[in-house]
Amino acid sequence: MALSFLQRVKSPIHSRISRDDATRLRLKYDTYYHIFEKQAGTRVWKDGKEFIMLSSNDYLGLTHHPKIKEAGVQALEKWGASTTGARLANGGRIFHRELEEDLAEFVGKEACHVFSAGYLACASAVTGFADRKDVLFADKNLHSSLWSGIKLSGARCERFSHNHPVHLKELVGYEEEKTAKIFVLEGVYSMEGHIAKLPEFINLAKEFSAFVILDDAHGFGVLGKDGRGVCDHFGLTDEVDVICSSFSKSLAGSGGFVASSKEAIDYMRSHSKQTIFSAALSPSASACSRAALKIMKEEPQHREQLFRNLNRYRSILKELELDTWESETPAIPIVLGEKEKVYYFWKALLEKGIYTIISIAPGVPPGKDLIRTAISAAHTDEDLDRIEEAMHFAKSKI
Repeated sequence: MALSFLQRVKSPIHSRISRDDATRLRLKYDTYYHIFEKQAGTRVWKDGKEFIMLSSNDYLGLTHHPKIKEAGVQALEKWGASTTGARLANGGRIFHRELEEDLAEFVGKEACHVFSAGYLACASAVTGFADRKDVLFADKNLHSSLWSGIKLSGARCERFSHNHPVHLKELVGYEEEKTAKIFVLEGVYSMEGHIAKLPEFINLAKEFSAFVILDDAHGFGVLGKDGRGVCDHFGLTDEVDVICSSFSKSLAGSGGFVASSKEAIDYMRSHSKQTIFSAALSPSASACSRAALKIMKEEPQHREQLFRNLNRYRSILKELELDTWESETPAIPIVLGEKEKVYYFWKALLEKGIYTIISIAPGVPPGKDLIRTAISAAHTDEDLDRIEEAMHFAKSKI
């Protein structure tokens, strides 16, 4: 045994780690980082118990689509597991270009770049264009990936009230006309389910000559013609400068993309460190995403089923008089307003075999502590029957 006087002296970081209340409470209440042994359709299994997944972002229910799985297997056989490096160094592959061309055409932009993670894509959508001399105007409820991009850009950032064009106009009005301005928005806000007031934001962008970046991870595949997203939904694709999104929602895969003009994408490839230094999207992930995109265009029944399920789920929550924060999309919060209520509601749903996510302040505004749920086209009538029963039970526990 080593003598105590020879043992390493712990740093202040070790002390911080060992005393962290957030980690202690997370482990005590076991609310996150669960491990499932199996999944099939909307069902997952943990410790041998079956749950209906009601927090996945698999909006179109494509995770188990046979054409997508086949495409992934074929790509793995042909190309192997990885390109083992960044595209700047190791080069891209033809499957990257093909996927980028398909995505650009689908969302109505000239060019596109795909990433190995949606988080990287959304961060790059900011760092690839913002300069330290610019000023960014960001909705205060933006996703963490966009905030990472904002911080890494070094540009000054002004936050405006959530989805509030009037407040944005007030803030922009304080800036000098010559200052380069960038608006950072989400098409659909994933925690609230709100659709961006894009027409009003675009009018402001025109008035103040602002560059517009929009993260459409939760609108892509859901809104617009064939799921082309929020920009198409409002007929404003040409007015939005940069569209970024993730493959892990409607495309049921992994990765992400940034789409814009050819000139802008070439510029991003020169200036975004996340683009330059991150490993390329894998062959199988590329093939799965391309197959899913094709299915989105050719099989409209998935979106149709999604909205049928969404209508029924909304009616269940409305009957129970649960606060859904005026959600307009398949991402539906159940706002309970108190951490204790959220915890007991979540536990009651688990008891009935329904898996959801807790989100509490500061992750959401004070008084908006909630259960985050999401409906999928894959949910069956039997699933919705069980969800309805569980919601009644959970409400009786708070």
